[in-house]
Parts: sequence; structure tokens; C-alpha cells
Amino acid sequence: MNEIKAIIKSDRLSDVLRALHTVPGLPGVTVSTVRGFGRRHPHDDSTPTFDEVEMTKVEIVVPAAVAQDVVQIIERTAHTGQRGDGKIFVLPVEHAVRIRSGERDARAL
Repeated sequence: MNEIKAIIKSDRLSDVLRALHTVPGLPGVTVSTVRGFGRRHPHDDSTPTFDEVEMTKVEIVVPAAVAQDVVQIIERTAHTGQRGDGKIFVLPVEHAVRIRSGERDARAL
């Protein structure tokens, strides 16, 4: 299993979610509003600032077999070509538990 965390522009969320609905058996998606700042580029300004930007975080735990498909869908639908499009991270998930039923790992998704 893999956890996919994507930090995307908030106005791209509905397109990303619509595209993710096409993935067969996608177990679910968690969406959060987040604030932070990224790397400043030298040609932006001579005075460093750390203005926070509001973005959206999409988190999904999926079987490893579909992780790259999900990453490609997010990458394609969140892309605008502008600075600040976001980032996608893929992390291994060692264990999962569905609290209600006690199901474990892939069955818990």
C-alpha cells in the first residue's frame, strides 16, 4: 500500500476529484485546506518574505498496483504550468486497520 499526498491549488480540486472518481476501486480521498510557503526564487524579489499561501491537500491510501496511476491522474489534472502548482509525495504504508470491523491492511481500505 502507498499513501499519496498531493498539495495542489485549491481551484484545481474539483477537476482532480472528478478524475480520481474514474479509478476503479478507489477506497476514498481525504481533503484538507492547508497553509504554508514554498521556496522563494531569487528573481522574485530581493527582500525575502515568507507569505503563507492557502492550498489544498489531498490524501489517498491505495494498493501499490494503482499508486502510479493515481499520481499520474493528479499530476495531469492539477497541472496549470504556473509556479505553485504543488507537489505530490508517495509514501509506503506498512499497516492499516478499519476501526469498525478490525479488518487489516488492503482489506481495511
